Amino acid sequence: MKILLHTCCGPCAIYPLSRLREEGHQVTGFFYNPNIHPFREFKKRLAAMRLLAAKEDLPVIYDSKYGLQEYLRQVVFKEEERCRICYAMRLSQVVRVAAEQGFEAFSTTLLYSRYQQHGEICRQAEELAASHGLIFYYEDFRQGWQEGIDRSLAMDLYRQPYCGCIYSEQERYDKKMARKTG
Repeated sequence: MKILLHTCCGPCAIYPLSRLREEGHQVTGFFYNPNIHPFREFKKRLAAMRLLAAKEDLPVIYDSKYGLQEYLRQVVFKEEERCRICYAMRLSQVVRVAAEQGFEAFSTTLLYSRYQQHGEICRQAEELAASHGLIFYYEDFRQGWQEGIDRSLAMDLYRQPYCGCIYSEQERYDKKMARKTG
């Protein structure tokens, strides 16, 4: 199949890309992540994705617009729902591009992360696939978690310390502060 793979970053794309290629699929990446904060983090992730694409000969469609303002408009005062909203923003965009450019299916590297809500991602993706006449390719890429980490280190790719949004960044620092003061 011709699959458009939403990529949140280079390291998270390594294992899903290898699995999809092992299955014989023709994969194109799609970098779209309006949630990432701050801007320098966005640039680091974009650069890591470009590096992986070059090393793996992966064609990628880049939406390199820093979309923080739109993300915040959607999630402010709905912080408890921020992941669901963020998935919807990203998945609806990947489906739109996949449909416009003639892909048969789509998937996302969000399915690689142990920290994402797989049930919610799958629910949204299945609904979007059905409404756009596409296939949502699901595989639990979490089984390759350590392999992806090891390969990203070997490639010297920038590995981010949090999901990307300003809220997850705060949670990361809150935990660090609690350990220091606790």
